[in-house]
Order: sequence, then structure tokens, then C-alpha cells
Amino acid sequence: MILPKVRDPRFITVRRGGTLSDAHHHLLALWAADCAEHVLHFFERERPDDRRPRHAIELGRTWTRGEVTMTQARTAAGHANGAARDLSGAARHAAYAAGQAAAVAHVAAHELGAAAYAIRAARAAAAQDDSAGAGRVECAWQRDQLPSEIRELVLDDQRLRNDLCWYVFEC
Repeated sequence: MILPKVRDPRFITVRRGGTLSDAHHHLLALWAADCAEHVLHFFERERPDDRRPRHAIELGRTWTRGEVTMTQARTAAGHANGAARDLSGAARHAAYAAGQAAAVAHVAAHELGAAAYAIRAARAAAAQDDSAGAGRVECAWQRDQLPSEIRELVLDDQRLRNDLCWYVFEC
């Protein structure tokens, strides 16, 4: 489980009673897409002909430009998750990261899921004795990609939900 039982109003859009602006929602979606795409090669190496995770990332970005609906991005998220189901290790986590990234269009708080699964993919791809180090490197890379407008929001979210996200944000 990566979503909290009680939703943080900072990740609910203003029109739904929260405090998240559309601009920041879009930045969260773009950052999540970057996180997922950074590890997508782990999936594509195992399943080079399966475009579902890449398509999900693309639709997440396309949603931010208003070119597809939230429902289309959310549907693509489900397909990316489907691509993960019969896999294991880094490939599975990378596909789940893509699904989480596309799902940000529906629920902004999925941004952390994309990042967490990407870190898990990096850890799974590394040699066992370097797994933790690979996770820290991925986490640091993700933080370097954070736009300044959402940086504090995401870092606070990582602190608050680290326990729900397998403690991957200790970098």
C-alpha cells in the first residue's frame, strides 16, 4: 500500500476541496513520469515488444498538456500494471513505476508510488551487496529532478509516507 488511508489535502486539487493547483498537479505528474522512465529500461530489456509501460508514461505526460483525459491516463496505468504481473524483480518494479506515474492524473499522491517503485527497480537490478547503494543513488537522482515549485511538498510527502513506501526514501 502506498496511499495513506486519509488523503492529504495538499494532494487533492482545489476544485475537489484540497489545496493542490493544476500547475502543481501537472508538475507532480511530470516528475513521476521522469522517475518511471529513468528505470524503464529494466522492463524493456525483458519485454522489448511490450509498450504498455512506456505508453502509460507517455499518456501521463500527455495528460499534463490537456491532450488526453484523466480516464485515458488512468486506463493506461492499469495496462502498465498488467504488464508487471507475471514478472519479478527490476522489470516488475519498473512497470509498476510506469503505472503509478500515469495514475497521478487520477490521484496526485501516486507520485510517490512512481518514485518508490523506481527505487525498488534500481535496488533489484543491482548486485545484492550494492542494492542499498543503488537505491540511494536513484533516490538522489530523483530529488535532483524535482522542480523547485513542488520540491518541499514531495520531500515532506516522502518523510510522511516513507513507512508505506518500504522505507526507500532514506537517501
